[in-house]
Amino acid sequence: MQRRDFLKLSIGTAAAAVFASPAIAQGAVKEIRIGYQKTGVLVITRQQAALEKHFSPQGIEVKWIEFSSGPPMMEAMNVGSVDFGAVGDSPPVFAQAAGAAIVYAAGQPITNGQGILVPKESPIRDIADLKGKRIGFTKGSSAHNVVVQTLEKAGLTYADITPVYLTPPDAGPAFANGSIEAWAIWDPYFAIGETKQNGRILINAREVTKTNSFYIANREFAKNHGAILQQIVDVTTAAGKWAEQHRDEVAKSLAAITGVPLDIQTVAANRANFVVGPVTDDIIATQQGVADRFHKLGLIPKPIVIRDIVWRNPAA
Repeated sequence: MQRRDFLKLSIGTAAAAVFASPAIAQGAVKEIRIGYQKTGVLVITRQQAALEKHFSPQGIEVKWIEFSSGPPMMEAMNVGSVDFGAVGDSPPVFAQAAGAAIVYAAGQPITNGQGILVPKESPIRDIADLKGKRIGFTKGSSAHNVVVQTLEKAGLTYADITPVYLTPPDAGPAFANGSIEAWAIWDPYFAIGETKQNGRILINAREVTKTNSFYIANREFAKNHGAILQQIVDVTTAAGKWAEQHRDEVAKSLAAITGVPLDIQTVAANRANFVVGPVTDDIIATQQGVADRFHKLGLIPKPIVIRDIVWRNPAA
C-alpha cells in the first residue's frame, strides 16, 4: 500500500477535525489527545474521567476524539494530532508499512467480540461457502485480518471473495439490505448486527486466530514525554482491571458515552476482555504473523518488523 492509499483510509469528520490541531512540541505537556472508538477500556476511562482526575493536578487537559475505526486514527496520530489511542491488530501494521510515526505502548488480547456475520436465512453455513461472496469490512482494520485468516482456514484465497471496503457505519446498512453477503466486524457493531440486523455468527475470530488490540502512541510524544505516556498506560490499565469486575457498570458507561443502546453494550461488555498489559514477546510474535501475512498477500508494500516500534519506558 502506497502512502497515498493509506491517506485515503483517513476518512470521517473526526479525523478531519483533528488534522488542524498542532502537534505537541517538546517541553511541558499542556494537553493530551486521546483517540477512541465506541467500545473498550478507553471508553470506560473517559466515563470515569480517570485521566482527567490524574492529570488535572499537573495542569494537563485531556481531549477525547472519537473515530469509527482504527485506520483514520492511525493517520491522525501519524501527523501528530492524536497522542494515544486504542486500535485492533491491523491498523498499526498498515500504518508502520506506510512509515507512520507510531509506537506500540501496550497490548490487550481479544478473546471474543469480533467475527463474521451472515444473514440468518443465508445459505452460507461454513467458511467454504464464502467463496465468490461479497464480504464487507473496513480496509486495514482488525476485521481485515479476520477475513484473511478465516479464508486460509478453509483453504481459500483472498482472490476467492469480493472484498467490499466499508466503514462500520456504512457496512451495517449494507448488511441489513443485502448489498453484502457477509460482514466482518467487531463489537459493538458485531452485537448490533447479531441482535438488530438479523445477523447470524458464521465464525468467531477466536475460532480461527489469536487476536490482539493495542494502545498506540505518537512516536515523538513517546520519545519526548515517556513519563506522561507511562502514566496514561497505568491509568488505562487500572480502568481495565476495574472493568473486568464490573461488567454491568461497564455496559452502562459504554452506552452513556457512545449512544449505543444498553442492551447492545451489555452483550459487548459481557464477552470483552479488558485486561491491559505490556506488549509481550508472544503478542509481538502474533502481530508479526499478521504483518508477514499481509505482505505475502501484497496488502502492504514491504516487510516490516513489529519489534522495531514497540515502546519501552526508558525509566522502567
